[in-house]
Amino acid sequence: HKHAGVDNDVHANAHLGELRAGAISRGFKSIIALPLVVDEKSAGAIVLAAADVGFFTQDEVRVLEEMAADISFALESIHKAERVNHLAFYDALTDLSNRNLFQERLLQMLRRAGGQPSVVPVVLMDIERFRFVNETLGRHAGDELLKQVAARLRLLAQGDLANHVQEVARVAGNSFALALSGIRDADQATFAIKQILRQIFAAPFEIHGSELRVRSRCGVSLFPSDGVDSDQLLRNAEAALGNAKRSPDAFLFYAPEMNAHAADVLALENKLRRAIEEEQFVLHYQPKVSVLDRSITGVEALIRWEDPDTGLVPPARFIPILEETGMIFEVGRWAMQQAIRDYKSWITRGLFAPRIAVNISPLQLRHRDFLVDIRRTLHEHAEAVVGLDFEITESMIMDDLDHNIEILEQIRDFGINVAIDDFGTGYSSLSYLAKLPVSTLKIDRSFVVAMTQTPQGFAIVSTIIALAHALNLRVVAEGVETEEQAKFLRVLNCDELQGYLISKPVPVDRLERLLAGNVTPLRGLAG
Repeated sequence: HKHAGVDNDVHANAHLGELRAGAISRGFKSIIALPLVVDEKSAGAIVLAAADVGFFTQDEVRVLEEMAADISFALESIHKAERVNHLAFYDALTDLSNRNLFQERLLQMLRRAGGQPSVVPVVLMDIERFRFVNETLGRHAGDELLKQVAARLRLLAQGDLANHVQEVARVAGNSFALALSGIRDADQATFAIKQILRQIFAAPFEIHGSELRVRSRCGVSLFPSDGVDSDQLLRNAEAALGNAKRSPDAFLFYAPEMNAHAADVLALENKLRRAIEEEQFVLHYQPKVSVLDRSITGVEALIRWEDPDTGLVPPARFIPILEETGMIFEVGRWAMQQAIRDYKSWITRGLFAPRIAVNISPLQLRHRDFLVDIRRTLHEHAEAVVGLDFEITESMIMDDLDHNIEILEQIRDFGINVAIDDFGTGYSSLSYLAKLPVSTLKIDRSFVVAMTQTPQGFAIVSTIIALAHALNLRVVAEGVETEEQAKFLRVLNCDELQGYLISKPVPVDRLERLLAGNVTPLRGLAG
């Protein structure tokens, strides 16, 4: 408690126990204990004793309590000053060095390394898609993941990599930095970084009772070739990290052109934000046709960006940036709603209205509000649900199979059909294929191309079609570009064709002209 404890007759109070015995053995008859409080918690006590009974009068106690309060205030000030000083150099969540301390220590490393026949790698590491851990599992889960990554980073300095891992820091929200020592060249740095990533991310993290597997992307700069001071090395590592995020590689080394590329990406990101505000996105549609008579059976909606400055921008140029920045949620929601609006328009105008397949990004599928968005959209357009399909890549489904099966079942309950896109290119298991709540398999273009080139290619496509039909699934062949491919697919009883032989993706007005005349089968509308 915060008030003094006073006993002015120690001999008369047997309940004091050892304190009484100690006081009596020293000739004391009065005793007072004055608590010291720091941050509302007990930090200790001052114990005073006197040889006389009744020594600590009320006035004496008041003076002593004021003294204890002054000492407590001084201790609290010292504690706060130490805390402020600590926070100036250490991260509050993980207690790793922060960016300032990392740069100071890195600078000291560079001074020691100057002139030696070695390099100092600076590794900047981002937890991949960390934003969506926060959004799907909550911020507490994100914080817990950061603390566990930090703990594993600390352990690096105690194991096989102790000779190399010199400094570790948390330098931004989900970004960590490492400075390595004892590295001869880029090849040895590559080996060390692979070991580091394996030790940190190979095993799953346990977050609130659930296992979570995450990956990282890293950018690497090397002293002295990529910079001679800590600022320059970190900037170049950031440029390398930005490039790694747009590549399949877990980490990339810095190259001078990365800075220019990073500036281009930033400009493109700003333009994309304006594109969303100004509604510069449009949908193009690629028909799917019956293998029997080439009549339109459905269409796939593909997002296109009509940049007023440069014209139509290729999807590969902007879709990765939409996903990296999280703008894919807003654009994906717009694509679903626009497809429904187009479908309703065709119905209202008396056109033949095929089902529209909308591609779903992996990030959308993982987002905690994805099902809410679907439910809200279908509530507003209940009559259009019969015209909506989703296409989801095979690798995306297999990434978190049990969770995705639950999501897909709920999507199916909405009345939306689901197709597995790029089938055969992921990591599917036949034991799980029958469990997936899907209605269609889309054979990847690479198999369609190989089908007419080798007997093995033909056998693979034949097997996929037979397997799908055995599971009561429809089959769409993607990337059909020749009549020979179409002939083979008809022989194999494929259900639908899609590709440039039939039609490339077209704007909605041109598709509507095709829909108006759909009583006539489509034959070779490429171009």
